[in-house]
Amino acid sequence: MLFAITAHILAAIIWVGGMFFAYVCLRPSLPGILKPPQPAQLWQAVLGRFFSWVWGAIIVLFTTGLWMGTTRYGGFLEWPHWLLTMFCLAITMSVLFMHVFYAPFKRLQQALNSNNLAMAVRSIGQIRRLVGVNLCLGLVVAVVGAAGRYL
Repeated sequence: MLFAITAHILAAIIWVGGMFFAYVCLRPSLPGILKPPQPAQLWQAVLGRFFSWVWGAIIVLFTTGLWMGTTRYGGFLEWPHWLLTMFCLAITMSVLFMHVFYAPFKRLQQALNSNNLAMAVRSIGQIRRLVGVNLCLGLVVAVVGAAGRYL
């Protein structure tokens, strides 16, 4: 159980912490430092690396989360409300991430390959908004995970 909870926590930190860094620290630092198309190229490179880690984090989070939940509480109907909340939010976050990966991120890559800066900028804007939503959801999940059993 200790290995599972450690892996679970580390995967959550990687995913949510990465979104926090990208959204709150990196994004506001780029204007004025890089000239187009450099910001779009940087986002493509950074997100490409980060998204590989997110895919791994999702696998670890669902594997360890389901194992710990069923081991401790049994089937879904027996899970406490805070654990079900975490699970539902994790599904929502994962679906939102997959949309970002397969839609605006792929459009960003296509835009850069075809030198379409306008489409690249639009794609980055879509990614920014969706990552902002996912970051908020991830912070809620962290609070529920840490404090849920006390509610």
